[in-house]
Amino acid sequence: MIHGSVNKGKNGFSTQTGWFTAIIAVLIFVIGAAAPSQAQSARRPRRESTANRKARIARTIESTYGHPWEVAGGGGYMRYRSGPYLRQSNEVSFFATTQRSFTPTFGIMGTVQGSYGKAQIGNTIYNIPNPQISEYAFMAGPTYRLVRKEKYGVTGFAQAGIDLGKFAGGSKGFTAANIGVWQGDFAPAFSAGVSLDYNFDPALALRISPTYLGTTFGSTLQNSKALNIGLVYRFGKPR
Repeated sequence: MIHGSVNKGKNGFSTQTGWFTAIIAVLIFVIGAAAPSQAQSARRPRRESTANRKARIARTIESTYGHPWEVAGGGGYMRYRSGPYLRQSNEVSFFATTQRSFTPTFGIMGTVQGSYGKAQIGNTIYNIPNPQISEYAFMAGPTYRLVRKEKYGVTGFAQAGIDLGKFAGGSKGFTAANIGVWQGDFAPAFSAGVSLDYNFDPALALRISPTYLGTTFGSTLQNSKALNIGLVYRFGKPR
C-alpha cells in the first residue's frame, strides 16, 4: 500500500510538472510572438490623417511666405559684351538682395550685384593682354510670387537702376576707345527674371535665379544672361 501511494504521488507530481512546463512554454511562445509586433508598433509613427496633413502644410506655407523681410546672397555667372565689336566674355558675379513683402505674393526688392571678367579684345596694335573689367549694378523693383508651396516657391521680378562699368582699368594707360571697350561710367540698367526657391524650413531656402540684365553703355543696349545661386533668410513676425 505504501509502495502504491508513493508511485501515485510521483505520477501526480510528474503530471503537474508536465502541465506547468507546457503552460510556461506556451506563455514564452506567446510573449515571443507578441514582442516584435509590439516593438514594431512602438517604432511605427501613427499615420497622419489627410485633414491634419493639409492643415499642417497650410500652416507651414503661411509661416514661410508670411515673413515681411528676407535677405539673400550668393554668387553666379554672367555673359557680357564689353565693347561694340567684341564678343561676349565670361564673368563671375556676387549678389545681395533685400526684400520687403507687403503681402504673401507682392513685395519690393533691392539688388546689388558685381561682376568680374576680362574683355576679349584679342590681338591689338598695343600688344596688351585682355584687360580686366567689372560692372556693379544697383537696382530695385517689384516682385510677385507665382507659386507658393511647402517645399518650393517661384517668384518673378523686374528691376531698374544704374550700372557702374569699369572697362579700361587694366589697359595700362590706354583709353577705352583705343582698345575697343565701353567708356566706363554710370549708365541706366534694368533686369528681369525668376527666383526658384527650395525651402529647407520656413526661414531658410536655397535660391536659383536665371536673370536677364540690360545695360546701356555707349548709347547702345547690352543684353546679358546671368545665373545666380545663393541662400535666402526670411525674418520678421509673420503676418
